Amino acid sequence: MAGSGLAVQPFKKGPDYIDPLWLGRAAGKACINLDFFTLSHEEIRASFTARSAAAEVSLIEGNKGLFDGLDVDGTDSNAALAKLLSIPVILVIDTQGITRGIAALIHGYLNFDADVDIRGVILNKVGGTRHEGKLRAALDRYTDIEVLGAIGRSRELEIPERHLGLVPANESKGADEAIARLVKAVSAGVDIDRILDVSETGKKPARSTNIEAGVPQADVRIAIARDAAFNFYYQDDLEAFAEAGAELVPFDTLEDVRLPSVDGLFIGGGFPETHLPALSENLGLRNDIRQQLAAGMPAYAECGGLMYLSRSIRWKDEAFDMVGTVPGEISVEDRPQGRGYVVLQEPGTGIWPPVPDASGESGKRIAAHEFHYARLDLQCDTPRYAYEVVRGEGIDGRHDGLIIGDLVAGFVHQRNTLSNPWVSRFVKFVRDR
Repeated sequence: MAGSGLAVQPFKKGPDYIDPLWLGRAAGKACINLDFFTLSHEEIRASFTARSAAAEVSLIEGNKGLFDGLDVDGTDSNAALAKLLSIPVILVIDTQGITRGIAALIHGYLNFDADVDIRGVILNKVGGTRHEGKLRAALDRYTDIEVLGAIGRSRELEIPERHLGLVPANESKGADEAIARLVKAVSAGVDIDRILDVSETGKKPARSTNIEAGVPQADVRIAIARDAAFNFYYQDDLEAFAEAGAELVPFDTLEDVRLPSVDGLFIGGGFPETHLPALSENLGLRNDIRQQLAAGMPAYAECGGLMYLSRSIRWKDEAFDMVGTVPGEISVEDRPQGRGYVVLQEPGTGIWPPVPDASGESGKRIAAHEFHYARLDLQCDTPRYAYEVVRGEGIDGRHDGLIIGDLVAGFVHQRNTLSNPWVSRFVKFVRDR
């Protein structure tokens, strides 16, 4: 764990980008998302096994509660993930306002599903020594669960939030200091050695898996925005670019005045709305991107990337000019305009090549997700789209993946999977241009 000298591989359940940035920063190793909606059970197992083989400790942060999910059966819950991977669970319970009731709460968790292997509990947001004593006494009297530690309430342990959740670690100037405070609090209040003991499953991967084995020599270069404004990328998606024969070349939308010498462009999600003056003032880069896209550079943009490529972004009654390739204006609203899992359908109007092992028939469905407060006021009479939205909102509630020349831009975030190898499709599109 942090400060222990152990190599930790962090995982995050679900599609979230922000928590993994913090987990990866704390562990010193990129966090990997495990998501039932976009990944098959086999892909989840394979990803967990391969990544865990190179680490001494694997830690999965759940989302929502232990038994919460999309359906009443909990088939995509944290509990379902624990059972799928045959790994133990440690509960972290917010104890604010609870004393004796903690026993009833834990009793319910322990007896709700006997197949979930709950090994202990960490008491969080404890109000002091007296409060902790009452909690421990109730658990000792009414349950058999082991208390593995307690962490007190403290404003110093809070990570700042804004409209879409936590401020990402790549934007927070005090990220390392915040992590250091958390390490100190956990080290003082939680028995890390005991957690390692009770979490040991005895099951080790047979051998280490080299995830970089067989990576071909790169024959195309693709620029990728990596900075404080844009950093919502899945680690395994980034690795898929190398596997597809592409070199990702990072650039900074806030500082660089031109794109690097590349064959294509990828701008993922992020928070451009919190960097509007700097993005707008970088006129050199905005002009260079607009000119290169107009000249036919292949490009893909997701959510924040779509926003940046629009004519302007308006937030809090201020509007700032952006790249201008997408013929429309972005407004950042007070409420989410699209939030949750998405299903896209390809009607055969896209510009990327079909899935390599598919027949090329139209109608393929793609599982993805979206989370945006932005909406696009598109100023185009006959827009062309790559996707129809079966579930979710996308750009207009019916479509996503706006096609402009060789650019595909939308609000939906895709995940590179066996059923949706979007990275290899995009790389092939770049290569063929």
